[in-house]
Amino acid sequence: MPERYFLPKKAMFVIGTLLIFLAIVTSAFEGKPALDKSENKRDSVASVSAFRTVYKVLTSPRCMNCHPSGDVPLQGDDSHLHAMLPQRGKDGKGLYAMKCSNCHQPENSVGVHTPPGNPNWHLPPADMKMVFQGKTPHELAKQLIDPARNGHKNMAKLIAHADDGLVLAGWNPGEGRTLPPVSHEEFKKAWLAWIQNGAFAPAP
Repeated sequence: MPERYFLPKKAMFVIGTLLIFLAIVTSAFEGKPALDKSENKRDSVASVSAFRTVYKVLTSPRCMNCHPSGDVPLQGDDSHLHAMLPQRGKDGKGLYAMKCSNCHQPENSVGVHTPPGNPNWHLPPADMKMVFQGKTPHELAKQLIDPARNGHKNMAKLIAHADDGLVLAGWNPGEGRTLPPVSHEEFKKAWLAWIQNGAFAPAP
């Protein structure tokens, strides 16, 4: 007959204690989902409500003028085609000698309706146009959270984008231009609320 091996009593006691402990822990958490802080914060109603404010800002002239459906930027509070019809270009900074930075200096030019400025003034590049013009709230929300269409931004980068230099320039557009419909503080609050509650898109 094959020999039988027995564990020492001390080892059996330790193993038994561990099994009892595991049984208690399993029983305590049975039927409860794993803790996921991001999931616990998801609130579709709050998210969609916040996006209504975000949408109003993004489709205002201060944002939409540089997110046109075509390759010519828009201009003015009525979002007409830009004078001189500058083109987007591959990198979004203009085509040939007609570069955005020729007129849009690092700071706003002095005077009413003169070119607003920023060191990084440009449209989105040709391979990632990020069009706001003509988009419904559902379409724009879906686009904003899609890395293939939002400039390869993950959620962390989207959160940080609220304080991007060009975003902030929308609230410093120079003399004679209408500001976005809410303050930057209110926009940022709505932007974060939309994302942190799940970045839900309004119904189509």
